[in-house]
Amino acid sequence: MFDTDSYLKKLGYSGPLEPTPQLLRTLHKLHLMKVPFDNSLNAGRGLDIWEYVDIDVDETFDAVITGGRGGVCHELSGLFRNLLTRLGFDVAVMAAGVRMANGEFGPEMEHMLHVVSFGEERWLVDVGFAGPSFLEPLRLASGHEQEQYGCTYRLDAQDGHWTLNRRPLEGAWEVVYRLPDVVRELSDWRGDATLREYARELNSAVTLIRGRAFATGQLTLIGKRLITVAQGRQQIRVLVKPADYDNAVESILVTEI
Repeated sequence: MFDTDSYLKKLGYSGPLEPTPQLLRTLHKLHLMKVPFDNSLNAGRGLDIWEYVDIDVDETFDAVITGGRGGVCHELSGLFRNLLTRLGFDVAVMAAGVRMANGEFGPEMEHMLHVVSFGEERWLVDVGFAGPSFLEPLRLASGHEQEQYGCTYRLDAQDGHWTLNRRPLEGAWEVVYRLPDVVRELSDWRGDATLREYARELNSAVTLIRGRAFATGQLTLIGKRLITVAQGRQQIRVLVKPADYDNAVESILVTEI
């Protein structure tokens, strides 16, 4: 059963609860550190991955927050949206297409994220992304570079879309994803033929992805490729030995001793 106090205890937060930008930043980072991404759950969902976007909040809370398992994009984002809403934040559901290796974008409804507003000021919130990304919310301001823990981010607005760009320390700019500046309803995902076909492609690839943040960076395991970002420095290591792979999975998924 969803419980705000238990949620905050899981995140390790016990401070003031006034819905401010500072509280949003704190909870966002803690969520990425305490609740890992794990897409292994999608293996049993076949082509219906996005049919589960409108999560059963209580059931998902029991499995992820109380039970301690990881979650996928819409589970993590859905839980966090409920937490923020109950704390009094103004939250809007958004969707993005993630940039693929060939430079193209996935379907516009591929990835769920949120925008939190404080009057005219809007912040991009994303606790469910599979790859390295921002640890704290980014202000929606076109062309403005925002640095976090050694990495730099930039949101560019063009033709009704926002494009998120990321640059690690000593690295080049890379596009992460693109989102239309359109508020979504959860029903928008239901029965989307494009997403169903995309799920077919994902099922054929069967790449397991796990990820979690720590104080100054992130660990992301894509297949056997371990991406470590620490103070902006990004390294990629292929884990050949089963023991190394198992240790990486444990480092990501086991958030409490």
